[in-house]
Amino acid sequence: MKPELFWLAATATMTGLFWLPYILNRTIRMGIPGVLLTPGVSDRPAEAEWAQRAKKAHYNAVENLVVFASLVTVTQLAGVSNHATAMACAVYFWARLGHFIALTLGIPYLRTLIWTAGWVAQMVLAWQVLMR
Repeated sequence: MKPELFWLAATATMTGLFWLPYILNRTIRMGIPGVLLTPGVSDRPAEAEWAQRAKKAHYNAVENLVVFASLVTVTQLAGVSNHATAMACAVYFWARLGHFIALTLGIPYLRTLIWTAGWVAQMVLAWQVLMR
């Protein structure tokens, strides 16, 4: 398996698991019957503040996964696989994990810097394909 595809699979799996912390928090706060209600029906907030930030980080990861997956797919279809694309994919994975943690913990400047690292990794992939 090409390293780009490995990192894409790892990133997609990680993104698919990012919902667990805020759903577990909701379950602890509302109980299983409360979790099964339609969101917004209860009078009390469904998640703690950190869990609300985790939810935002998850949504952001899903939004960015579309771009990342598209770029990795194009690199593979175009036959572009080199050290730069492999490194960019690895950096993207770790940046997304770091972004999720920093946003969930509410670390504003670090969150932005880590997000930027992930964006730069995407641009490296785009550059490798477009300059081919």
